[in-house]
Formats: sequence, C-alpha cells, structure tokens
Amino acid sequence: MATPNTLADGHLWLHFTRTADWMGPEPSVPVLDHGQGCYVWDIAGNRYLDGLSALFCVQVGYGRTELVDAATAQMSRLPFATNWATAHQPAIDLATQLAERFPGDLNHAFFVNSGSEAVESALKLARQYHAARGEPQRYKTVSRHYAYHGTTLGALGVTGLESLSDPFEPLVPGHIHVANTNAYRPQTNDPAGAIEEAIVEAGPETVSAVFLEPVQNAGGCFLPPDGYFQRVRDICDRHGVLLVSDEVICAFGRLGTWTGAEKYGYMPDIITFAKGVTSAYAPLGGMVFRSELARALNKEPTDMFLHGSTWGGHPVACAVASANIEVFEADDVLGNVRRNEQWFADQLQELYERHDIVGDVRGTGYFWALELVKDRDRKVGFDDHETEQLLRGFVSRRMIELGLICRADDRDEPVIQVSPPLVADRAVLGELVDVLDQVLGESRARLDEHRSAPAPSRPAGGPGSIPA
Repeated sequence: MATPNTLADGHLWLHFTRTADWMGPEPSVPVLDHGQGCYVWDIAGNRYLDGLSALFCVQVGYGRTELVDAATAQMSRLPFATNWATAHQPAIDLATQLAERFPGDLNHAFFVNSGSEAVESALKLARQYHAARGEPQRYKTVSRHYAYHGTTLGALGVTGLESLSDPFEPLVPGHIHVANTNAYRPQTNDPAGAIEEAIVEAGPETVSAVFLEPVQNAGGCFLPPDGYFQRVRDICDRHGVLLVSDEVICAFGRLGTWTGAEKYGYMPDIITFAKGVTSAYAPLGGMVFRSELARALNKEPTDMFLHGSTWGGHPVACAVASANIEVFEADDVLGNVRRNEQWFADQLQELYERHDIVGDVRGTGYFWALELVKDRDRKVGFDDHETEQLLRGFVSRRMIELGLICRADDRDEPVIQVSPPLVADRAVLGELVDVLDQVLGESRARLDEHRSAPAPSRPAGGPGSIPA
C-alpha cells in the first residue's frame, strides 16, 4: 500500500510558488483539506478565513450542496459531450443565461476551461473577425503595464509583466503595453489618451484589439478614472479596433454586478470570463461576443470559428455554472456585495488611518488592495531587500499564522490584496480586518529589525506571488 506523501517529497509541483516554500523539510504552504462558508481547514485541522476567495473565484463560498448536486446529476445523466460537431443542453442553457445577464448584444458564448484560454480565444476571434472583413493585417494588441491576462504564449504577450514573459521570449509579435490607471503612482496624466497614441503609432490599420480589465488586478486594484472606458470605446470605434473587457476576475459579482462593463457603463465587443462563473466548483472559462462578430464569421455555409478544444464547455462544468447563477439570484449575492461594500471600504480606510505603513487603499465591491510604503508622506516605497523581508519574510507568513489567507504581491509596488467570498457578511469582513490590523501593526517594527541585515539578491519573479 502506498504511504501518504508530503509536499516535501516533490512529486507535486505547485503553480507560481517558490520551491523553497514547499520542497524543504518543513513546507510553509498549507495543505488544505475541506471548506465551509468563508473558511477552509488544512490537514492539521487549522482553520483559515479565505480572504482571497481562493484566487478571486469561490464567490458563493464552500460547501454549497446546490452546486455539488448539479454536478452529480449531470455526471449521472451525461458525464461528457463535446461542443465540437455536437452540442449539449447544459452549454445551451448557460449561453442563454449569460446572454440574458450580460450587457447589450453580447449574445454569443464560446466556452473553454480557464481564463488564459478565454483570452487566447479572444485574440483568435478578433484576428479572424478582421480577416473576414478583409483586414488580415490587423494583428497587434494594446494592453496595460503590469496587467495580467494569462500564461499561454498568446495571452502572455498581452500580459504586461516582463518577469513572467522574459523567460519565454520570443513571444508572438505585436503586443503593445501602455500606461495603466494607477492614480496613486500615475504613469501618465491621460491613460485613455495613451491608448490612442499607441494605436496611432503602431498604425491603426494593423491593430486588432485593446485588452483591459475593468479594475486591473496586478499592481493592486487600479480603478478606472471617470469617463475612461467611454473614451476608450470611442477611440476603438474611430480606429476600427475591438475592445475586449477581460473580466476573468471582475465578472460574476466581484464588483457587485454581473460584469464590470455594467458597473462602469461601457459596451465591449468581447468579454472574457472564468473563475466566478462556477464559483470555482468546476473549471470553466469562455468569452461572450457581440452579434456583429458572429455575423462576420457566418457569411458562407463553410464558415466556422477556427478554434476549439476537447473539454471546452464541459457539460458538468456548464451545469455547475447554471446552478451557481441560480444561487446568486436566490441568495441575492450581488445585493450582499452592494450592501456591504461601503462599510467594508470604511473599515479598510480606518486601517489606513491607524497604520502609516499603508500608503493607499483602493478598490470596489469585494475587491481591494492596500499598498504598503516606507514613508507615506513622500510615497517612498521599499527597496528589493525590504520588500522581500516585509512581504515574504513576515506579512504572508504572519497572516497564515493568524488564520487568514490573503495575498502579498509585489508585481508593482507591494500590496496586500483582499477579495473575500461574495457571501461574506460584516462579521466575516470584520474578522478579516482585525487580522490585517494586527499584521500591519506588527509590520513596521519587523521591517526595522531587518533593515540592518545584509541584502540578499532577490529571486526572479518576485516573492512567490500567484499572478492570476
């Protein structure tokens, strides 16, 4: 009989996690065993408040029997069928549900398995759309610095994080990165104008699509300035460029609405999604797109979208997604986020008032980031050694010790990202804030203790942060 193995055995390789954290004699990575509500437990029985919704995705919390029952019923009825020359009712039903809830004429759904695949699909759809209209030279994309859009080689080019893409150069050509909407450390006074400048400089006739998150995750919840998306929509229209709203994180209630496009009042040509569509109870991603794109790919009897995969739109995943939408509406999950978001914002703002190590608090809905600084008055950040000691050496470990899973990230300036399940009430949110209060209160002294230590070289790729 096989004996149980630990992470230290090295049989399982983790995603975007330093090997030193799990292949040593005493792994620091929790091995999770079960969950209920907003909490998870590890194999040693330790309980953690999941302040990150696993990875911005367990929207309705753990232990929802409605989703388990939907998966079981579908497994019993039809465990698998493709959306390749056949169709099945769960995918048809889910596509209809999305068309009813997403804005405008985003009436057509194409299902895959993950957010990276969704972005890859949008890249290919945009290029095939332009080719069908007689403009095959449109292949370039515009996206923002530090933005994360996936890890497949196409999506990795759209991703604006050199630390992730450099090891895999050369990438697919034609990806252009412009200023993001970080209001705390602005890269430009006109982030929408920067997009138009990039399109004009690249040659508008060669640009396929602009990829933007409603609220940019990497770097820590960069909100759009007023009128930003309306200007970008106008820019894209004037230059014949498609606007892709990458909502792998922001859709399905993270911002208190079905989509970020709805929250900020703009009409994209394509929305990419994943994560929250099933509350992560099954892997599913996809894109929805406007009728104009569908018509361009449906002119001749032989036309088709030249893309697909075996598992895309798996019937069990689609059934779980439909059940997830039903839970959203039965429990008024979106309403819960909207009722609590200002209270939650106020609690996080109080952390700013109490702790001068917090330079900025930004976000919306149940999607927030606290940027950490060395000198708040002058917005002075930490050097590499200090960031390593603060985030990896203390903050991440201390939050786990205190029973909180959040995320310390340094893909731009160091931030703590906060993204609880959408069913969290004020008691759960208050518990989360209390732990952050303690960790922040201890962080300044801890950082000072390590300032005099020799500065080791910083490992490539940052302190083990998960990119998605």
